[in-house]
Amino acid sequence: MTGEPIIQVNGVAQRFGSRTIFRDVSFTVNRGEIFVILGGSGCGKSTLMKQLIGLLRPSAGRIGIFGRTITGANGEAALHGVQRRMGVMFQSGALFGSMTLLENVILPLEMFTDLPPEGREAVARVKLGLVGLGDAAPLMPSEISGGMARRAGIARAMALDPPLLLLDEPSAGLAPVVVQQVFELVKRIRGGGLTVLIVEQNVQQVLRVVDRAYLLEAGTIRTSGTSAEMLASDTIKQAYLGV
Repeated sequence: MTGEPIIQVNGVAQRFGSRTIFRDVSFTVNRGEIFVILGGSGCGKSTLMKQLIGLLRPSAGRIGIFGRTITGANGEAALHGVQRRMGVMFQSGALFGSMTLLENVILPLEMFTDLPPEGREAVARVKLGLVGLGDAAPLMPSEISGGMARRAGIARAMALDPPLLLLDEPSAGLAPVVVQQVFELVKRIRGGGLTVLIVEQNVQQVLRVVDRAYLLEAGTIRTSGTSAEMLASDTIKQAYLGV
């Protein structure tokens, strides 16, 4: 897929002391794509996600988002300009346990918009309905399943209608049938120019819904391609699909 680059990662590395997590990672995500970074536990996928959202500064390389470089001398100022245009779902949904699902989704609207209370609630209810949780609005996170928590996290990430959605391990800890539901939801909400980047280790399920994938392994990008190419790859078959 070709189009306007939304994320551009060039030669990025991350080191902690003498330990190199990954090196020379480069990829581009275009507008409207669902793109996944694959890899096993501990390969650095979540570290890369932290770099993209500005929680961790790369040891080397350049990251550009929406055409603005968020690394380097002026990176901090550029980062603030793009963070409002990102929606992020952290692992397990990361909901606030003392708030209802509705209140969790309302929170970013309270922080970043001038909508009146009734307007914020209306928007939050629409987002919960979009992920199939309209009737669950008054529930607390402790009262819902892991799959529902993941969907609520996606609803909160979409509260401000961001053009870029970042999902960190959306399948972690979920039963296969629930994983399928979560990924089908991602596929359904994509549209209107929404770009989605996922970091994930559930290779078989996620490759059924994405456009392109990169495999992060042994500290670098080992292979990449479209979803069909990756499913046909001997590397993927042998290491992740048991074929």
